[in-house]
Amino acid sequence: RRKLSARRHPAILEPFRVRNYRFQWTADLVTSWALEMETLVLGWYILVETGSVVMLTMFGALLFLGTLLSPMLGVVADRIGQRRLLSILRTLYVILSSVVVLVILLDKLTPELVLVIALLSGLVRPSEHGTRTSLMASLVPAALLLTATSLTRTTVDSARVVGALVGSGLFAVVGIAATYLVILMLFCVGLVFTLAISIQTSEEHRGHSLRASSRFAPWKELREGLGYVWRTPHVRAAIWIAVLVNFTAFPLPIGLLPYVARETFGTDQTGLGYLMAGFAIGSLAGSIILGVIGHKVRPGRAMILFALVWHIVLAVFLCVDQLALGIILMGLAGLAHNLSMVPLVGLLMRTADPAFRGRVMGVRMLAIYTLPVSLVVAGWLIERIGFGETMGLYMLIGIVLTLFIALRWRESVFRKDAVANVM
Repeated sequence: RRKLSARRHPAILEPFRVRNYRFQWTADLVTSWALEMETLVLGWYILVETGSVVMLTMFGALLFLGTLLSPMLGVVADRIGQRRLLSILRTLYVILSSVVVLVILLDKLTPELVLVIALLSGLVRPSEHGTRTSLMASLVPAALLLTATSLTRTTVDSARVVGALVGSGLFAVVGIAATYLVILMLFCVGLVFTLAISIQTSEEHRGHSLRASSRFAPWKELREGLGYVWRTPHVRAAIWIAVLVNFTAFPLPIGLLPYVARETFGTDQTGLGYLMAGFAIGSLAGSIILGVIGHKVRPGRAMILFALVWHIVLAVFLCVDQLALGIILMGLAGLAHNLSMVPLVGLLMRTADPAFRGRVMGVRMLAIYTLPVSLVVAGWLIERIGFGETMGLYMLIGIVLTLFIALRWRESVFRKDAVANVM
């Protein structure tokens, strides 16, 4: 590990020399494929069966309900170890998807039941995403962290391509039952690879020492984590950017694309798959770019500048009605999204005190709660003032507040010698 850290500019594949990282990357990949396929299949089912954008946004919102639990589970992760918590959460994925397969085979699936499924899955998803990130930070040397973060991000991005194209294709050809069996198998493979990660990592030793040295006081430890975030200017700025983009930028590509595909572009689930794949391919390109030149990127500046670009591209997307052009713009939005969010996560993981890493990521995942709130608000506004007007308002708010954050914390995120921009 000392030899790896000695490399000044690590190669893009250098993190794969770490055995545990190879296992985690594979586990994250297949789990992400399953989650994307599940989201597409159930989201399209809701829209087709109900024809209601409110039901669709409610479905999307429920998938992120667990963000309220993320800070507390961050405390648990710092206590018992990220690997143990991640294994527990992925076991819940397997159990839940098994129940869904049984319900489908019994021909008992209804839109109301899908919302219940989304609720239960949503209690797990946000914390699972945060835990995988904090575990990754404990498996690789600091010199490889931004590269490893970029590579880990490719698991989510490639999943959006696979989930969009393979998921929509399977759904159209073989139906929901066979598609969900594939989802279940992917969850099982992900759990097996997660369990293969060696438990004797440094973060597990820290967790053992913490358990041995002090009584578990979750609320006290949570307050300490929140205080750490509040006292650290560049961390606070990053969290506010995360809060903002989840409210203004994420609702369109994450929750409202089925509505756009049908109402704006007049297409079916195949066209929806192309739009989702466009965003995912752009995101994947962003991850690869950061993996290659990540050692030259100043994270604080990148998260701000590309958050602005992301909102601007989505604003242009709202003005088009041709599917091919929409796919291209979704790709550019995905590119800007990753060029902002990957440096943000890398900044948090590289600069956070290891003792607070789980709690910092818990607070970061709590920021996602603005997404379900935003989806519900968007569904209400769309029915009253229209889709274009609602999303245009969202983009305007996003641009203005991003500029405000940049000005408010300019010393912490824009100065070349700031902690947030150390390469």
